[in-house]
Amino acid sequence: MNVALYGRPGARWAMTERGAAQLDRGATHLQIGPSAMYWDGSALTVDLNEVTVPVPRGLKGRIVLTPQAMNSHDFELDGAGRHRWWPVAPCARIEAAFDTPALRWEGNAYLDSNRGEEPLEKGFQSWNWSRASLPDGRTAVFYDLIDRQNRERGISFAFHPDGDGAPIDPPPVKRLPNILWGVGRTTRSDAGHAARVVRTLEDTPFYARSEVHTTVHGMEAVGVHESLNLDRFDSRWCQLLLPFRMPRKTF
Repeated sequence: MNVALYGRPGARWAMTERGAAQLDRGATHLQIGPSAMYWDGSALTVDLNEVTVPVPRGLKGRIVLTPQAMNSHDFELDGAGRHRWWPVAPCARIEAAFDTPALRWEGNAYLDSNRGEEPLEKGFQSWNWSRASLPDGRTAVFYDLIDRQNRERGISFAFHPDGDGAPIDPPPVKRLPNILWGVGRTTRSDAGHAARVVRTLEDTPFYARSEVHTTVHGMEAVGVHESLNLDRFDSRWCQLLLPFRMPRKTF
């Protein structure tokens, strides 16, 4: 279970891979080692008890995510149905209370899911994804993908708090500065409006996570953005680096 807290004080990262013996799941719960999540029909509760890397420190707390509405529609990413994306609750609220580190906050939230019949690197070269809470209450999501046949695919959608949603005209692509590891970043912003990186949250050999300021159909917003380079991820040298951020426990 991956947990990332950003900002000072209290920045933490944990992502421990665990064996099948430490997995328990059912229709309304998922437990991975000492951490678990539960769905009670109206809210998702996540109890976290992890150890961070590279410096081992505790990461313990509870997150409660309450959807404003549920979305039942998922999206095909690859044109063949092998990879699908489901924005479960694109408009939601969150309450977070951590004992270690001592942090509490609440605000807007988002919940989605990806599933596939093959590893991501078999289907895609790269993608850029972003979501932003707009001033009118909607959540805008942009997915721009390049598959293994070098075909570009895109999803541009706006979700309403009541659960309805509809495709929207995608603003033009805007290039953002590469991260230090050289992974390229692009996003979408209205013509005549620049996009800019507010803060780079993750700078890794194959993945970038950022806060990005854009303008969508005349509305300014700061959203969460990710760039994923799957050619890099699939390289031997990159795979050798993964255990430093993703330690493995098989017992």
